[in-house]
Amino acid sequence: MFCTGLMASANPWDPVQPTAASMIITKCLESEVVTQKSLEIELLQLEKQTADIAHPLYLSQKCQALQVMNSHLEAVLKEKRTLRQRLARPLCQENLAIEASYHRYVVELLMLAVTFIEKLEAYLRIVRAITRVDDDMKSMDSALARIEAMEAEMEEVTEQILKWREQQRAVHQASSKLPLGYRCSSKSAAPYLSL
Repeated sequence: MFCTGLMASANPWDPVQPTAASMIITKCLESEVVTQKSLEIELLQLEKQTADIAHPLYLSQKCQALQVMNSHLEAVLKEKRTLRQRLARPLCQENLAIEASYHRYVVELLMLAVTFIEKLEAYLRIVRAITRVDDDMKSMDSALARIEAMEAEMEEVTEQILKWREQQRAVHQASSKLPLGYRCSSKSAAPYLSL
């Protein structure tokens, strides 16, 4: 029996040699673990479950459907150039036959389509801008910080200008109180005031 198992594994298509599965089924039938009827019932149930896959009628229908699809694809490949040209041609060049009574509705429809497209573009711009809000907020924060720094510098410069102005007034008032001869000589000797 060991030799027949080796020979069966050497050539599984040889009908003379029993396979391992057939030997197991034979032993099960001899020991009455499985009956011939139960095996036939299981085979029928298996055929019922796989009938839509393995039955010749369904297989022939699927084969015919595949052949039809294959012939269709072959026709498409033959007409590939003309199909490509038809797909590349814009549809708006073709005239649509519309009855005269519907022309005003078509005009209204086109106006509605134009407004719809404009609103859609505006909404799309808003949606795109939403993604940039964080960057814009960071830029605004940095610009605000720069403006505050410039404001502080401006306040310092303003205070210096006001002090310089007061000094100039005091010098002018002091020079206006001096005698006339002393004012002329003091003007030529006094240097210019600077910040």
